[in-house]
Amino acid sequence: MNQKKKVPLRKCVATGEMKPKKELVRIVRSKEGDVSIDLTGKKSGRGAYLSKDKEAILLAKKKNTLSNHLQVSINDSLYEELLELIEKEN
Repeated sequence: MNQKKKVPLRKCVATGEMKPKKELVRIVRSKEGDVSIDLTGKKSGRGAYLSKDKEAILLAKKKNTLSNHLQVSINDSLYEELLELIEKEN
């Protein structure tokens, strides 16, 4: 029998859309309070997912959703790093 493999879905904190995990980028806050981009999806810590499109990242920056979700202040450099990452993939 051919069973379909279940695709893990995650919710984008900016847009609220449910998308496959591979279409999102994970941002992690470690126990020490350091915020980083987790490309593997396996780093330990509190995670938040963002869609891999420019509008979602700018919306998250404008509404401050990442810092609310991770309960830590987010530097503008992280958003710039996210935008660069997305431009490289396209």
